Amino acid sequence: MTTEANDRLLRVVNPATGETLDTLPAATAGEVDTAVDQAHRVFDSGVWAARPPRERAAVLLRLAELMERDAEILARLDCEDAGKPITECRTGDVPGAIESIRWFAEAADKVFGRTAPTSHDHLGLMSREPVGAVAAVLPWNYPLAMAAWKIGPALAAGNSLLLKPAEATPRSALHVARLATEAGLPDGTLAVLPGYGAEAGRALARHPGIGALSFTGSTATGRRILADAAETNFKRVSLEMGGKSPQVLMPDALDFGVDLIDDMIAAAFLTMGQNCTAGSRILVHEDIAAQVVARFTAAAGALVIGDPAKPDTRTGPLISTAARDRVARAVDEAVAAGAVAHTAGLPAGLHPHGAYYPPTVVVGAPDGSRVLTEELFGPVVTVQTFASEQEAIRTANATPYGLAASLWTHDLDTAFRLARGIQAGVVSVNSYSEGDITAPFGGWKQSGFGGAERSTDAFAQWTREKTVWIRTR
Repeated sequence: MTTEANDRLLRVVNPATGETLDTLPAATAGEVDTAVDQAHRVFDSGVWAARPPRERAAVLLRLAELMERDAEILARLDCEDAGKPITECRTGDVPGAIESIRWFAEAADKVFGRTAPTSHDHLGLMSREPVGAVAAVLPWNYPLAMAAWKIGPALAAGNSLLLKPAEATPRSALHVARLATEAGLPDGTLAVLPGYGAEAGRALARHPGIGALSFTGSTATGRRILADAAETNFKRVSLEMGGKSPQVLMPDALDFGVDLIDDMIAAAFLTMGQNCTAGSRILVHEDIAAQVVARFTAAAGALVIGDPAKPDTRTGPLISTAARDRVARAVDEAVAAGAVAHTAGLPAGLHPHGAYYPPTVVVGAPDGSRVLTEELFGPVVTVQTFASEQEAIRTANATPYGLAASLWTHDLDTAFRLARGIQAGVVSVNSYSEGDITAPFGGWKQSGFGGAERSTDAFAQWTREKTVWIRTR
């Protein structure tokens, strides 16, 4: 979906058809100020922050129940707004978001403090306390799932949260906010502010009343947010940004059969490749490269491309026609420089204004090509070969990103060496996976900064540690 400005409005557009879905007021910097003031008043009142953790947990568990009740509504909102296949929303995004809220609700009373090893006449107590008024800025590729990753720990810890959804995909977050009120969350504890990043997002990043901000999105925007925070109140900033993730196939990888190809397809083309951990670089040992390319391109060509609202669709549109055109230019440049692009093309009958681009496998791209170096955020995968384990690691690390990687081999020693050698926050072995809610998720290098999502580690983004030093007599 795309949006266009009309005075102070967001025009929400279905990327599958180009049709307007909704028109919403765009939050101004002044409205951000008002929301921050309200968040502080609610926090200082203690109506949420001072509740026992189990009482906060009960409200969040009720929110999860209401999200489950409205699961189909939430799935359709993200399907329409982001062009995500409805089956992907129903089976992945929505259940995952509900699980996140439930998990962090149950973890609300498990954020323990510490004691210092003091002398007999002193007592050192370290506790974690909520920050106060905090903010989160969301991406458009996983609107509901990323909202849940922020809402769960921020509210479970006792904060008041201001949530700015991506301008392209605001509606599922707005629906969750209504459900939160129905669940019993006090007014002003969760405020959703649809708006443009240049105004509403920057106002949150620069606001002296925001004590912590979590962002998921592009590296370029993450840099600006970090600079804005440094220039103002040094708010705590956590950034989960881009990736150019490798899929490393050792010579015995083909022994995994259909599981290998299925996982490679999911890694490459889930959410049309608009996924920060997308396995957009296939690094394959030269001994099996020809077989891998043949099997993988055949599987990519068999993906059902079409209306994301249909249950059998595996590949929908990109988020906008501008995104589609940017991806197409990068592939065209690589082909002009000597690469070969394998694609089955687009089927007949797609909406003429839909932002569709076919799954594409690029082989032989020259070093330095944008398809090899940039996060294209589209259904495009490159194939590179290697002759040795050391070359595979060097190629995997030849990027400023370090979010995720996957590798395939039956040899345990090889798996350990590769996993240790690849510079990424998450490395999956013999699968494409980001782990589950119990495991922290965060990137290395230019893919991440300041904290992790998921697991109890996520609470570090939304709490501050305080030491109380007591002298006894």
